Amino acid sequence: MTDEPSSTKPSSTEPSSTEPIRWITAVLEVQGERFDAELGFWLAATGGALGARRDPGGEDAIVVPPGGDAYLRLHRRPEGARPRVRLCLHAADVMALASSAVRLGATRAGEGHDLDLTSPGGLRFSIVEHRREGSSARPHEDALLDQVCLDIPSSRHEAECAFWAALSGWEHLPESPQEFSELSRPVGMPLRLLMQRLGEVDGGVRAHLDLAADGSRQEVAARHVGRGAVLTSTRRGWQVLVDPAGLSYCVTGRDPVTGR
Repeated sequence: MTDEPSSTKPSSTEPSSTEPIRWITAVLEVQGERFDAELGFWLAATGGALGARRDPGGEDAIVVPPGGDAYLRLHRRPEGARPRVRLCLHAADVMALASSAVRLGATRAGEGHDLDLTSPGGLRFSIVEHRREGSSARPHEDALLDQVCLDIPSSRHEAECAFWAALSGWEHLPESPQEFSELSRPVGMPLRLLMQRLGEVDGGVRAHLDLAADGSRQEVAARHVGRGAVLTSTRRGWQVLVDPAGLSYCVTGRDPVTGR
């Protein structure tokens, strides 16, 4: 998150996808040498348990939160590859949602476990089959991982926001301060999508995780530092940290129950 202002709320006239997004998973893609430290950190930070591996090679690990279905996954990237956050959209009809995404401006990025695409602004995301996930997690130590923030350079902001609003069919709402807006997620969806207009003009869209910690954000951030994170800055409503794999994330002053 940054402090650069914005005064524009984008809108979209594109039709919404006819295939709903049933669930969202955040995927942390990290170098192999940092994979185990990153997994241990997020298991502790969320109070989660290690879920069944998706593949025998151990390239993926699932974090199962207390009292809910998994919505955080780690993926091992090749050595030298930069860490990043990828969105994984769950749908009953994978190809229908993928077709909608391409029609709205996404491009196919390759095949693997998931159907991989890239948003108009360059954010990598995947579409997978929905497997009846639907139970939301409980806060852990007064904090809850419940938001992915899309960091969008100003020249790409309007088109990127319009794409995600049309693909999801979720209402695009202004936030405060004005450089932020959000997509109004359905009840039970584990992750909210926050859209941030950056001060930088060009570059690719990227993403970071946010935790809601209400009035205890300083205490939560301190616990994370004790587990290996680095506190890089303190803003008026959030703390900015870097996790063991080098990914930035924020602990915010939002309510872990309501998300506000």
